Amino acid sequence: METPLVSIIMGSDSDLPVMQQAAEMLAFFSIAYEMTIVSAHRTPERMFEFANQAHKRGIKVIIAGAGGAAHLPGMVASITPLPVIGVPVKSSNSIDGWDSILSILQMPGGIPVATVALNGAKNAGILAASILGCCDEAIRNKMLDYKQYLKDEVMLKVKKMDNAD
Repeated sequence: METPLVSIIMGSDSDLPVMQQAAEMLAFFSIAYEMTIVSAHRTPERMFEFANQAHKRGIKVIIAGAGGAAHLPGMVASITPLPVIGVPVKSSNSIDGWDSILSILQMPGGIPVATVALNGAKNAGILAASILGCCDEAIRNKMLDYKQYLKDEVMLKVKKMDNAD
């Protein structure tokens, strides 16, 4: 089994349907990943150990999803030297997701967390691939192909719309 380059973590298994989208994009780019639950509030010792050890295990990027108070991405970013991509998740106890968004987005200076849209785990997976593509030509080429695919899809729709007249 390949050593994972990306770790997808979430505060609860209720976040899994959203965070699965990041896993799907990483699989699309053939990037090895791991996925687990790390709760900042219910398992703080596990969170500290994870954040301290991830880079030592070969992880290059962390995608952290959390709902409600959403402390997981920021707390992990405060410990790890790795880039952290935060995914605000609209949870059952959320205030329309704004509490999650602001908890991840409004980090103090010195502790950055790249933040995607509410439930935007797909973009988190793509961003992780872009980060890894900086140093990996195979991933970068797959990203270039993906960008071309997106462009081709739009141009097909343009052509279809133009022909509908």
